[in-house]
Amino acid sequence: MSYRQPVASAAARVRILGLDPGSLCTGYAVIETGPRVSYVVSGSIRARGSLPERLQEIFAGVDKLANEYQPDEVAIERVFMHRNADSALKLGQARGAALSATFAVRPRVFEYAPREVKLAVVGTGGAQKEQVQLMVRSLLNLSGRMGADAADALAIALCHAYSRSLNGQLRELAAGSAQ
Repeated sequence: MSYRQPVASAAARVRILGLDPGSLCTGYAVIETGPRVSYVVSGSIRARGSLPERLQEIFAGVDKLANEYQPDEVAIERVFMHRNADSALKLGQARGAALSATFAVRPRVFEYAPREVKLAVVGTGGAQKEQVQLMVRSLLNLSGRMGADAADALAIALCHAYSRSLNGQLRELAAGSAQ
């Protein structure tokens, strides 16, 4: 579901909020695109207590981020079914809490599969967490320690930035060949 008009050009400055939802820890990252991708902030929201209390913390944390950074677009990891249905349901609830917290700023929302994110950032869909962290640091020229959840959120945001850039280039090519 989209709330904002599409950006006219791939080179226009766009602020992206990347979210890696989890019922105990939700990673977040804000980057900006333009002539180049730039890092704004990243971290994680650690939630405690019962599931409803954790969902409230996730909602409040993402709501604060959305209001402070005013993202134009949100990139979030798609829920995948693993072995444990209960875990997938909790993840889905955390994802819903995180996403709904962004709706007040009316961003466009994009979803990416975990393998798609790893392929975009590392070059292989089967990359390990350490590889994702290393590539995110390298691509954004960051130093210091970075948590896995923040690195994953940055990878999701980068995947979206690359995807929107490629789509913009394809639109320009199609427009050029139509003339």
